[in-house]
Amino acid sequence: MDIILIITNLPDRKSAETLARILVQKRLVACVNILAACTSVYHWQDNVETAEEVPIFIKTTQQCYDAVEKAIKELHPYELPEIIYVPVQGGLPEYLAWVAAETIK
Repeated sequence: MDIILIITNLPDRKSAETLARILVQKRLVACVNILAACTSVYHWQDNVETAEEVPIFIKTTQQCYDAVEKAIKELHPYELPEIIYVPVQGGLPEYLAWVAAETIK
C-alpha cells in the first residue's frame, strides 16, 4: 500500500470543511483532519504576509494523488495553494488498509 499524507491550508474553516467533504464524497481520500486555525507568515509577491489559515491533513493513496491534486486546485480559493505530500512510511496496518480500501482504485 502506498499511503500518503497531503497537507494544505485554507483561508477559513468553511472552505476547509467544503473541500474535505467533497474529497471524501468522491472517495479520492479516506479521511481529512481539519486542524485549528494557525498564523502563517510567508513571502508573496515581494511582500512578507501574515494570514490566519486552517491546515488540513488528507489521507489517501499514491494512486489517487493526481486526482486529489486536481480537485484541490479546482476548489481551492488561493491562486497558488500549498499542496505537499509525505509518503507514510509506517503505521497501524489495519488503519493503512482502511485508507486504501476507502479510496477509489
